[in-house]
Amino acid sequence: MHIPSARFLVATALLVLLALVPAYAHWQGEPFLLALFGRVLVYGVAALALNLLLGFGGMVSFGHALYLGLGAYSVGVMSHYGIESGWLHLAGALGACAVVGLISGFVVMRTSGIAFIMITLAFAQMFYFLATGLDGFGGDDGMSLFTGSDFGAFRLDTPLALYYAAFGVLVLVLALMHRLIHAPFGMALRGCQANERRMRALGFPTLRYRLAAYVLSAMICGVAGVLLANLTMYVSPSYLAWTTSGELIVMVVLGGIGTLFGPVVGALAFLLLEEGLKLLTGHWMLIMGLLIVGVVLVSRRGVYGSLPDTPWRRHPATPLGQPSGEPQ
Repeated sequence: MHIPSARFLVATALLVLLALVPAYAHWQGEPFLLALFGRVLVYGVAALALNLLLGFGGMVSFGHALYLGLGAYSVGVMSHYGIESGWLHLAGALGACAVVGLISGFVVMRTSGIAFIMITLAFAQMFYFLATGLDGFGGDDGMSLFTGSDFGAFRLDTPLALYYAAFGVLVLVLALMHRLIHAPFGMALRGCQANERRMRALGFPTLRYRLAAYVLSAMICGVAGVLLANLTMYVSPSYLAWTTSGELIVMVVLGGIGTLFGPVVGALAFLLLEEGLKLLTGHWMLIMGLLIVGVVLVSRRGVYGSLPDTPWRRHPATPLGQPSGEPQ
C-alpha cells in the first residue's frame, strides 16, 4: 500500500489550515490575522511566479518586483480615474505585464549569469524611478485607494472576500504550475536549465521556451500585484524596489527552489518570522538574516525541499522465514 509522501501531506495540511484562517480569526476576534495571512497568500503567488524562472528555468531574475508593482499600479491608476471594474484592473495588469515582459524578455534572454541578474534589476529600477516621478499618482509617497476592485459578483473591499479571492488564486496557480511543469513545455524548460546548448542541438527553440516562461511568470506576478493593491488599499513605488525582488528570491530559496509548493512555504516562513521578530526587537533584520543563512547552510534545498518526495510504501506481511525485501 502506498502512503502519500511527506511533501504531499505537508502541502495538503498547510492548504487546509490556510483555508481555515478566517474562521479562526473570527473565533479569536483577531482581524489582523486575515491581513497577515492575506499577505502570505499574495506573496506566495508572486514567489510561485518567480520559481517558474528560478527553479525550473535556471533564470535568476532580480527584478520581479517590477511586475508586482505593475499589477498594483494598474489598480491604482484606473481607480484614480474612477474605473472600479476588477475585470478591467485584472486585464490591465495582465496586459501591462505581458507587454513589458515581452519587450524586456527579448533583451534579457540573450544574456545569462550575472548579466541576466543585472539587466532584470536595471529594468525594475527604471520603472521604480518612473513611479517616483509620477506626481499625479502620489510620486514617492504613493497613493491610497478608496474602494476595492469590483468583480460584479463580489468586491475586494472586505478582508474576507479578499482573503478567499487570494486563496483561490493561489490554488489555481498551484494547479497551473503542476500541469505546466509536467507538460512537454515544462520538460523542455527544465532541459534548458540543465543544458541549453544540447537542447538547441536537438532542435528545440530554447529562446521561445525561456521567453514564454518569462512572460507567463510576469503575468502571474501581475495578478499578485492586483491582490496586493487591494490588500493594502495603497499603491507605492516601494512595490517595485529591488528589496522586494530580493525578498521574493529569499522566499523561493527558503522554501525550496524547484519544488511546487516550496515558494508558498517560504512566503509563510519569511512573513511569520518577520512579524514575530518585529515584536521582539528593533534589530529584527539582523536576527532574521542570520536565521535565513543558517537554514540555507543546514538545508540547501530549503525547508520544504528537504522533505522526502517519494511515496512511502507499506510492505505486505511475509511468511515466517521468508525475506521481507527490506534492506538490512
